[in-house]
Amino acid sequence: MYHDLIMAGFGGQGILMIGNLLAVAGIRQGYRATFFPSYGVEMRGGTANCTVTLSDREIGSPVTSRPLGVIAMNEPSATKFGPRVREGGVLVINASLISADVTGPAGVRVVRVPCNELAQELGDTRVASMVALGAYVAASGVVEVASIEAALPEVLPQRAHKLIPLNLQAVAAGGRQVTDA
Repeated sequence: MYHDLIMAGFGGQGILMIGNLLAVAGIRQGYRATFFPSYGVEMRGGTANCTVTLSDREIGSPVTSRPLGVIAMNEPSATKFGPRVREGGVLVINASLISADVTGPAGVRVVRVPCNELAQELGDTRVASMVALGAYVAASGVVEVASIEAALPEVLPQRAHKLIPLNLQAVAAGGRQVTDA
């Protein structure tokens, strides 16, 4: 198994958190993992992206130019990274912020999810990235949802542990968008 993906959006959307979460979940499943964050100089509102690679063998580099998957939380991210997804991969698009005319390359499964609206329905727009992660996990099968659940206490700071149930609801809501489609 070798699975690499890029998650991208703007600062404050939780991109680096979901990347770290996926890497820890992969480790919990026995995979080797790399988590390679990149972000602009602004803490909130600037660009943020990360590359996560999970593998059952040694990982040569944490960088990828043609990932198997992309989670794009805003239009500039979809435009920049969406075309890079290789055939057979998955592109999750936050339909709340990305226009319908943004599509993926041929041979790529495009999953459009209204992440912001689903997060709002759950009562907190800050979990929109967790909705996207849930959709990606459901569409790709990269890890089990139980691994995400087990990794959350390790990734979220102690003061945010009370938000674990909300985050799990967001992951489930994203997963339902794929299974109900």
